[in-house]
Amino acid sequence: MIFIAVRFTVRPEHSDNWLALVDDFTRATRNEPGNLFYDWSRSVDDPNSFTLLEAFADAEAGAAHVASAHFKAGMEAMAGAIAATPEIINVEVPGQGWNAMAELTPRP
Repeated sequence: MIFIAVRFTVRPEHSDNWLALVDDFTRATRNEPGNLFYDWSRSVDDPNSFTLLEAFADAEAGAAHVASAHFKAGMEAMAGAIAATPEIINVEVPGQGWNAMAELTPRP
């Protein structure tokens, strides 16, 4: 699986509407056949910082994502709202998604 983490610094005037701004892109990506997950989080320390965790089944699925029309439209929409170039981690890892954490389970 291709695992990607991207950290976005958003201009303050776009922070409160960031998730709405990326909603079409998020929905389209989640509907791609090779997408395993595509999840946004907002920093508890910096309201202008958002992290995207995403995964694709394989390199071909990742390439199809980047080649899609909604990717191009998403990049265009985000470009006017970011304050800095996003930081990215992109790695290939074994498996096809999340596994259960061995060290912690709910108490009865």
